Amino acid sequence: MRITGLGHAGMFIETAGGSILCDPVIGPSFFGSWFPFPDNRGLDWERFGAADFLYISHRHRDHFDPALLRRFVPTSIRVLLPDYPTDDLESDLRALGYDNIVYTHAGEPLEFGDLKLMVTPLRAPSDGPIGDSSLSVDDGTASVLNQNDSHPLDLDKLFAFGKPDAYFTQVSGAIWWPMVYDLPQDAKQNFAQLKRDAQNKRAMYYIDKVDAEHVFPMAGPPMFLREELFRYNGVGLENDSIFTDQSQFLAHMSEQRPAQKGYLFVPGTQVDVHHSDVKVTQTLFTDEEIERIFTDKWAYLAEQRDSRQAEVQAEEASRADILPPAEMLAAIKEWWEPLIRRARTIRNGVGGNVRFRIGELDMVVDFPKAKVREYAGEECVYWYTIPADLVSTNIRDHEIDWSNSIFLSMQFSVGRSGKFNEFLTTFLKCLSRDRIEYVENWYAEQSDQTEDAEIDGWTVQRRCPHLRADLTKTGKIEDGVLTCSLHDWKWDLTSGKCLTTQGHPIRASLADASVPTA
Repeated sequence: MRITGLGHAGMFIETAGGSILCDPVIGPSFFGSWFPFPDNRGLDWERFGAADFLYISHRHRDHFDPALLRRFVPTSIRVLLPDYPTDDLESDLRALGYDNIVYTHAGEPLEFGDLKLMVTPLRAPSDGPIGDSSLSVDDGTASVLNQNDSHPLDLDKLFAFGKPDAYFTQVSGAIWWPMVYDLPQDAKQNFAQLKRDAQNKRAMYYIDKVDAEHVFPMAGPPMFLREELFRYNGVGLENDSIFTDQSQFLAHMSEQRPAQKGYLFVPGTQVDVHHSDVKVTQTLFTDEEIERIFTDKWAYLAEQRDSRQAEVQAEEASRADILPPAEMLAAIKEWWEPLIRRARTIRNGVGGNVRFRIGELDMVVDFPKAKVREYAGEECVYWYTIPADLVSTNIRDHEIDWSNSIFLSMQFSVGRSGKFNEFLTTFLKCLSRDRIEYVENWYAEQSDQTEDAEIDGWTVQRRCPHLRADLTKTGKIEDGVLTCSLHDWKWDLTSGKCLTTQGHPIRASLADASVPTA
C-alpha cells in the first residue's frame, strides 16, 4: 500500500483494490484565511484526481474544497459518504455534480475486491460541523487508519477492523480560541499554552490507545497569509497562538513515547507500507527544503505571504455587497428567530443576551425570549464584532454553519462574561431546521446518564456529560478534579460542577459515601 501526503489532512491511498483520494484541499479556506502548510500547489493534482474513490471526512472547508474538486476530480468518481444524521455533506457534493455515491454505514466494513474499508462517523454537535469521521483501509498487504480530525469515543468498534500498521492523526487544532478573544496579552499567552498542551495530551491519548508501530502527524497547522493574521502562525509571534506544527509534535512525542516511530508527513511524502515495514520518501520537497521550512519557518511563511496576496484579494472580491443595517437585521431576524423558538435546550443553555456588532449594525439576540432586535444597552453574556461583508456573504449563501466560515476565518473578535458557552457555539453552526431539530434531540438523549463507575476512589457517572465518552477510559482524577482527556473538560467532583463551561454537571460521590454530591 502507498500513501502520499497532499497537505493538511489530504492523502492519496493506493491499494491492491483501488485508490482513494482523501480530503484534498488547496484553498484558501474560511474567507481566505487558511492555506495548507507547507505549500501543496506543486503536487500532480491531475493524477490524484483520477482516483477510484473520493472520501471527504466532513464539511469543514480545510477538508472540503469545492474549487479543487471542480477543477481536478471527475464527477463520475465513486464517493464514500459518511453516515451522518443530516444530509448537508451529501447535498454539497450533489450540488457539485457528484451523484455516484457509496452510502457507508457507521462502523461497518465494505469490500471492493482486495480493498476493505470502513468509515467511522461521529455525530455529536461539537464534532466538526455536526459530523466528523475516520477511514480505515486494508488491502491484505497493509492496514492504515486515517483518523484526521475525528475524536472517536468507541475505540473498540474502531479496533474491530484490525490494528493499523500506520496511523495518521490530527495534532493541531482548528479553533479560534484564544486568539480572537478580548483578553489581556498575558492571559492569551497562558490560555494558548494550555490549549497546545491539551491538544498534545489528546493526540498522545489516541497514539497510546491505537498503539500503531508507525505514526504520522497531520491535519494542520494552517498558514495565515492575510496580513492581519500573519502573527498567529504556529505558536504565534508573541507565543499567543495554538497551531503546533508536525515537527514540533514529533519532538513532543519522542519525549513522551521514546520508542514510538514517528515520521514527518508533508505534501509529497510517499509512504510505502507492507505490514510492519515502512519506507518514507519525499517527492515534492528536498530534505534541505524541508529543513528550512521548519527551522526558518517565519522566513518561509513571509515568502508565501508576499507571493500569494492575489489569492487573498480574489477571495475578498467574491464576497457579497454589504447589506444596509436595517436589511441585514431583518434578514437575520427572519432566519434565526424561528430556529431559536425550536431550540429550547439551546435557549436555556445560552440563558442570556448575545450582542453582535456587524459594521454599522448593532444588534442583540435575546435567547430566553427568542428575539433578534437592535441593541439597547442590555447586559450580554457574549459580544461579537464581525465585518459586515462576511455576514452579508453568509446571508447571500445561506451559510448554515458560521463556525465553518466566519469563526475559523479568525476575522472577527469576541468577548464573554464567564465561561465558554457550548450551546451558543452549537447554535451558530446549526442555522437550519434539520440541524436544530437534530441537536435538540441529541441533547435530550444525553440526559440519561444512569450508569456509574469507580475511578480513583470516586463513584462517577460512567459517561462524560460532554460527549458521552467512557470516563473509565478517558477520565483522570487529581485533587478532586476529574479531567476527560478527549477535550480536556474538567469537573469539581465535590460539587459536581463543570469547570469548563456552563451546565453539564456530573454525578459523583466518594466511593465509600452513600449520598452523591450532585
